Amino acid sequence: MKFEIPSGAEHILQTLADAGYETYLVGGCVRDMLRGVEPHDWDICTSARPEETERCFDGQRIIETGLKHGTVTVLEDGEPYEITTYRTEGPYSDSRRPDYVEFVSSLEADLARRDFTMNAIAMGLDGSLRDPFGGAADIQAGLIRCVGEPAQRFREDGLRVMRALRFGAVFGYEIENQTAQAIHENRHMLEHVAAERINVELCKLLTGPNVGEILRQYPDVFCQFWPQLGPLVTLEQHNPWHCWGGWEHTIHTVEAAPPDLVLRLTMLLHDIGKPRCKSTDENGVDHFYGHPAVSAKLADQMLRELKFDNRTRERVVTLVEYHDVQIPCRDHFIRKWLGRLGPETFFQLLEVKRADGMGQAYELVKDRLAELEKMKAKTEEIVAQGQCFSMKDLAINGRDVIAAGVAPGPEVGRMLNGVLGQVLDGLVPNNREELLLLITDEQPNQSN
Repeated sequence: MKFEIPSGAEHILQTLADAGYETYLVGGCVRDMLRGVEPHDWDICTSARPEETERCFDGQRIIETGLKHGTVTVLEDGEPYEITTYRTEGPYSDSRRPDYVEFVSSLEADLARRDFTMNAIAMGLDGSLRDPFGGAADIQAGLIRCVGEPAQRFREDGLRVMRALRFGAVFGYEIENQTAQAIHENRHMLEHVAAERINVELCKLLTGPNVGEILRQYPDVFCQFWPQLGPLVTLEQHNPWHCWGGWEHTIHTVEAAPPDLVLRLTMLLHDIGKPRCKSTDENGVDHFYGHPAVSAKLADQMLRELKFDNRTRERVVTLVEYHDVQIPCRDHFIRKWLGRLGPETFFQLLEVKRADGMGQAYELVKDRLAELEKMKAKTEEIVAQGQCFSMKDLAINGRDVIAAGVAPGPEVGRMLNGVLGQVLDGLVPNNREELLLLITDEQPNQSN
């Protein structure tokens, strides 16, 4: 599949070439084009020094925020393009950024500092490749391989451990053996990485199509920043409902969930409290009474540690807390849960319960899974019909209650809650006249 280089990037490449400098597209955009995926970022490298690059684009808008590391950002047609001088890097004393960079005239020297071979390919304006480390072949083979010595790459920047796993999950590529070994041996480098940076990689990883295999092969990496996962990884579940241990069950549920961040996070953490709640009865059967509440508390703590936003954290914690609740497939129960959680969260809870069931002994849960599909259909019908399942859906409001003779104050809310309960139970239709009559009939009781 061939993609057109944006006119802005093409103009920059041509301008630098016309001035006598080497210039190439590099990194993720080249990798994505070779993968047959349309790039979103177009990075450029050049033999021109930063001040020479600036002279080439004199009169255009330039952003100098990356000058120290040789990067000049040029705006073309309102789009920013990063242009970086060929460079080598000094040591990474903070395990994040090089202490210094040195500008060089060799493209190969610049490519040698990059993380993975698939990201160390340069493409000229004519489409020719400069690929000294075999990145194109690795892309064709579906292989993630470090440039040079893997351990050194991960010691330079610990986040590369997570980037490798993220690429494996998103691209479905296999991680080359030496690179994989170095990931296990250098997972401790994540201790030097900010929680926010781990968060970004984890979110992309979890929604990847190959997330299950990455979780299966690298639990030690995830335990590095979330040690709470450790007991789950080794948890045995001697219970007829379960055909796998705690970690393998978790992986199956993550794989069964749609590629939505909230749902995948929920499945990763939904049983995190099980090891603390495990008990074994006289028949050797394991039980995990109370684990949803313990899991919710741990999930809240873990998501705070990785600086997740409040909305995501609160939604995941809610879904973890209720993932094991039993909801009869009857309209009034569904309406009550819709009122408690809201439609969006309730539909997500049904997805969570389905994914959880997909990670259990199928013969035992197949009827439950069928019941969930019926519940989903019923819920869609209730929502589509605009049925009442919350206070705001009632055909009357607080002003109506006051007009009916109830004094302003807490009693108004109590009255509306009572009316809502009867509507949810199907005892009275959500009809304004009938609800007003209901309130009027209750007035004698208010004076007692």
